[in-house]
Amino acid sequence: MVYDFVNVINGDATLTQALIKDKRLENLYVLAASQTRDKDALTQEGVGKVIDELAKNFEYVICDSPAGIEKGAHLAMYFADEAIVVTNPEVSSVRDSDRMLGLLASKSRRAENGEEPIKEHLLLTRYNPERVTKGEMLGVEDVEEILSIRLLGVIPESQAVLKASNQGIPVILDDQSDAGQAYSDAVDRLLGKEVVHRFLDFKKPGFLQRLFGGRE
Repeated sequence: MVYDFVNVINGDATLTQALIKDKRLENLYVLAASQTRDKDALTQEGVGKVIDELAKNFEYVICDSPAGIEKGAHLAMYFADEAIVVTNPEVSSVRDSDRMLGLLASKSRRAENGEEPIKEHLLLTRYNPERVTKGEMLGVEDVEEILSIRLLGVIPESQAVLKASNQGIPVILDDQSDAGQAYSDAVDRLLGKEVVHRFLDFKKPGFLQRLFGGRE
């Protein structure tokens, strides 16, 4: 039987029973969200208890949250020490991210306790420099100016993402693809390494690239 987050909160299973060890990375474990229960089954007290228990055994506890600013996102960000705000270069997405930043600044445990604010990072996905030059999407500088938080990484729009998704593997494991390399760069920056940003500029394809196709 596979247990999930709600099972642990309700005491139906222990963390040891519910944690799933990744087959590719020996130090990566996943605690699945419930696919059958409503998000209201999650409570702030329950989520906090599970996160505190995880923190005793893991150096990093990463809480993925749904898009938007509903209860699941609130609970994920409430206990955060750092937050990776994921957005794409469209006005509606950037506006949602701006609202989330407001919540991070005022509705987190750190904010309520008067502690140091959550360290915020910007991850810009589905970025297409060619469309930026045509004025079809916001540029990196535009998004940075609106959100005013540290740029962690820019993930290019890439066929490799769809391919990896269809194969059921993380695109970061495809180190030959632009998207995989960009995610690896973002991880290195999160760990404190100085890594130059790539894939920001549009490079017009050469003749052979146009002839044989050069998209990743």
